[in-house]
This record gives sequence, C-alpha cells and structure tokens, in this order.
Amino acid sequence: MQQANFTPRTDLALEAREVLTRRVREDIPGVIVETSEDEDVLITRVNITTPEAERLMGKLQGTYITIEAPGLRYKNTPLEKKVMNFLAQELGQLVQLPRNGTALVVGLGNWNVTPDALGPRAVDKIVVTRHLQEMLSPELKGGVRSVCAIAPGVLGITGMETAEIIQGIVSRVKPDVVIAIDALAAASSHRVITTVQIANTGIHPGSGVGNKRFGLTQQSLGVPVIAIGVPTVVHASTIAMDTIDTLQEHAAFARYFRSMANLTDQDRQVIVRQVLPDTLGDLMVTPKEIDRLINDIANVVAGGINQAMHPHIDYENIHLYLH
Repeated sequence: MQQANFTPRTDLALEAREVLTRRVREDIPGVIVETSEDEDVLITRVNITTPEAERLMGKLQGTYITIEAPGLRYKNTPLEKKVMNFLAQELGQLVQLPRNGTALVVGLGNWNVTPDALGPRAVDKIVVTRHLQEMLSPELKGGVRSVCAIAPGVLGITGMETAEIIQGIVSRVKPDVVIAIDALAAASSHRVITTVQIANTGIHPGSGVGNKRFGLTQQSLGVPVIAIGVPTVVHASTIAMDTIDTLQEHAAFARYFRSMANLTDQDRQVIVRQVLPDTLGDLMVTPKEIDRLINDIANVVAGGINQAMHPHIDYENIHLYLH
C-alpha cells in the first residue's frame, strides 16, 4: 500500500503554510499572509479565515503572528530588546485588555526538562501586580495592569491535566484574558530558538512532542486565550529529510548521487526509517547550548509580555524586574 507523503511535524502556522504551498504549488484560499521586515527581524502574519483553510493547514481559524530573528541564537542584547518591542506591540493589538482588567499568564511545560522549561522560566520573570493594585501610586494606575501568573507543571508531575488546573484558577480569579507560554516543535532547524509565534487560537499543552492534551482555548476556559510559543526542538526525521532534499537540489552532488534525483516521497521515507528505526521513536533534537538559549528567550518573551501589560513602565525599569 502506498504511504502518505511525509509531512514535517510543526507547531508554526508559517511552516504549515510553507509545506502545503510547496505541495499544491499555489496559494491556499482562505489563508491571508502579510509580511514586514525591520533589518534583522521578519514579521509574518498568517490569518486562517475559512473552515476549508483550517482543514488544509491543520491549524484552527485565527491569527498567527511569527517574529523571526536569526540573531537570537547569539547573545545580542540590542536585538533581544527589539524583539521584545515587536512582541509587545503585536501582543497589545491582540489583547484588548481594559485598564482595570486582569491577565493570567500561564507558563506551560516541565521545569525539569530544559527544552520544555520555557514556560516556567518565563513566568518567573513576569511582573505580577494583581496583589498590589491597591498600593500603586496614582501616576502608575492605568499603566500597570493587574497581572497574575502560574507555572502549573505537567501531568507526570502533578497527576492533573494542565487544563483542569487552569480551569479551576480561571473560575476563581476570573481573568479577562489568559496568556499561555509553551515550547513548540519546528520543521526547520534554523527556526529553533530564533522564532516567536503569537496566536489568538489558544494552545494544546504537549502538542509539540506529539502528546494529546485538553486544550486551553476560549471554548474550554470561557475567556480569550493568547498563545505565545518558541520552537525549542525539531524532529530528527525532519533533519534527515532535509538532508536528502539538499543532496537532490545541489548540482554539486548530482554526479555522485545521480540516482537520488528520481527518488519518490515513499523512497525518501524508506531511507529515513532505515536511519531512524522505530526503536528510537519520535527522536527530538535540541541545541547543545539549550540552557543558555532558554534563559535568553525566556527573558525576551517575559519582557514583551511585561511591556504589553504595563505600558507606563519603560524597558529599563522592566529589566530591573527580570530576576
């Protein structure tokens, strides 16, 4: 029986569109894409507007904003500040939070597993103010919103689904919006740690590594849910497939690998399965310097949220809160 075409697993709507566009070789009806560039930062907005586009893309209808900055792989404080600013601007447009509204920031993931620790580490740097609203000075009122935050852990640690924990908190705190931070999986290794995705469609904890969990969505929680994610891993099978594609595309290798030019998708999958047997399962790959990278990108994500939620505090002051 002929097998389906290889489809890289990705949590990024931008990559899902790229894969689908390469396959059908035409624009996808119901998917609207806008891009803007500022030197070393590329912003792409993908709007999925129809049920058919949702089915083809494998992503819920809504808005997906991707901020790409390859320089984030290297310690670059000015670039980190720039990405923070863009993240704050885009988040501010998606989150229509009233002046007296409350935002709940949720850091998803396992703090004991570094590639999955983005959420907890970012939450640790969020400026929480819900308990201080009555003590704020008059000049800060309206510019420092009510923000609370939690890192609920994962099912294997707590024995409870993340959605169950968050549903209980939402029913008690009654926030106006939930901002969920999570680590994602990418289909391209060059997007690992260099890309931030913001979406107004909610999030499914564990989806990046293939785990099916109850979603954190407006339907499940009763309030708008904004998802902020950063790819921290890529599937090894995707890297293997990219290697084959590179060998096929570069003329310099053609005389050594003439037979590769005629490989079908099924042939390529057979090769990948021989290199990565089933005994390895869904092998995930992450950079060896992931400890530093996670801390750096957690600062960026937390800084962007802080700026968006507390517009009367400038970047220098916010930076003092990031401990």
